[in-house]
Amino acid sequence: MNHPLIESAKRIEGEVFLGGPLRIFESAGRNQFVLLLQQGLNPHSNVLDIGCGCLRGGYWLIRFLDAGCYFGIEPNEKMLEAGKREIVGDELLSAKRPKFDCNDRFDLTAFGEVRFDFFMGGSIWTHAPKKQIRIMLERFSEFGSRDAVFLASYIRAKDEGEDYRGEEWVGKSHHSDKAGLVMHRLEALQAMAKEYSLSVRPLAPNLFRRVTWLVVQKRS
Repeated sequence: MNHPLIESAKRIEGEVFLGGPLRIFESAGRNQFVLLLQQGLNPHSNVLDIGCGCLRGGYWLIRFLDAGCYFGIEPNEKMLEAGKREIVGDELLSAKRPKFDCNDRFDLTAFGEVRFDFFMGGSIWTHAPKKQIRIMLERFSEFGSRDAVFLASYIRAKDEGEDYRGEEWVGKSHHSDKAGLVMHRLEALQAMAKEYSLSVRPLAPNLFRRVTWLVVQKRS
């Protein structure tokens, strides 16, 4: 028997990109939620979901968090609206009052003076160029609370030849329907993070194929 979330995702499968195959829609979002719990997530944590899409992960987080504690950025407005309508629903949106913004510049000023305890970047660094990762690291440094945690999934490049040097997002987005992935050298990400007094360490290797989760934190 399918999880009710799979049935909800089926209703928008032909309308928007689900963030991955339908068969893993429930488990992928749930796994992100579990990773956050393992890092200390609690109901009153302020969580920023970068590239929240059709709320595959938001489904779990919005239910768990206190009202007003979930924040999502998603430039694909059609994708977000489908998720709000079918994955989360009006009743929960009204009760939990999540906040959303559709800018594609990782601009967090739309949320006011909020400081975030957790940043979630699932399936973002697997598509983003380093110039965008740099912006995310800068935003984390500026808008993260003192003990904030940034969880980001990526694919590790084994050598310089695999390390993505391009300037553009690769993969499906609000501008493209073409699939694609990029790889980054861990050492390059660590060096970039160090510029903002941040540390980067691998968390759990190969949870899904080649994908590894990274934990970014402020250096004490």
